[in-house]
Amino acid sequence: MHYPILTESRRIETLLPPEGRVRMVLDTDTYNEIDDQFAVVHAILSPEQLNLEAIYAAPFHNNRSTGPEDGMEKSYDEILRLLNFLQVNSNNFVYKGSTDFLSDGETPLPSEAVNDMVERAMNDPNGPLYVVAVGAITNVASAILLEPEIIKNIVVVWLGGNPHYWPHTREFNLAQDIHGARVVLDSGVPFVHLPARGVVSHLLTTVSEIERYVEGQGKIGDYLAKIFKEYHNDHFGWSKVIWDISATAYLINSSWVPTDIVHSPTLTDAVTWSFDNSRHLMRVATSVNRDAIFKDLFQKLQQAE
Repeated sequence: MHYPILTESRRIETLLPPEGRVRMVLDTDTYNEIDDQFAVVHAILSPEQLNLEAIYAAPFHNNRSTGPEDGMEKSYDEILRLLNFLQVNSNNFVYKGSTDFLSDGETPLPSEAVNDMVERAMNDPNGPLYVVAVGAITNVASAILLEPEIIKNIVVVWLGGNPHYWPHTREFNLAQDIHGARVVLDSGVPFVHLPARGVVSHLLTTVSEIERYVEGQGKIGDYLAKIFKEYHNDHFGWSKVIWDISATAYLINSSWVPTDIVHSPTLTDAVTWSFDNSRHLMRVATSVNRDAIFKDLFQKLQQAE
């Protein structure tokens, strides 16, 4: 596959931390566990910072689905459920994504989500479209394979994989679709990586905090509190990572998610990182301001009630 070539100066310019209100689409395996729901709500409740144009259902396969297609369908239904609680119209806003993971690095999996992503990226010249992905990267990789020219018009922000110093990168989102991850890493698309372990994993919260700041904040607050509590049977001394709000937080206030410019790593067959300083540049998160991010989410839930 031949991708358009971006100059490093152009790539670095595109990778500057976002300022002002940004255009974004959200690609999410919403039913995979319980953190995607918080990210969807965070994005919708942040209209001053985020122009959320569309939400895409991503495939996943774990004990909450019978396969990637079932995972995508359940995620789609969960998105509609959240929008109903928030009284947001889903027409021309929510799209079904791929029904499988990529089988190689050259064959896209067309879907409503992929087609919509390509159309939005190609048809609006007003600044980059931030493609925020918090699940398997299948839909995004398929869009790049279907129309490589979109890499000139988008910035991909992805929660997937582990830090570059980690001994492996067999994190759930990345490991589900290794071909898709390679497409994104190798395409040269402007890319912001949010590593899981040791970085985003600091976004912990507890039942006590959820009861204090989320429960009682309308139907959506009660639902988020319910699924949080139901996720684990024993709440004594228990906390839960809400991974995916790192992605919305980066666009809302990039100082909450400090990042560095580095050379893009190569993803090996052993699902580890390999390094070559001749490769293109990307941005990678090094930490998160846990308190500021949760404060923003909790305040917006209270204001929306």
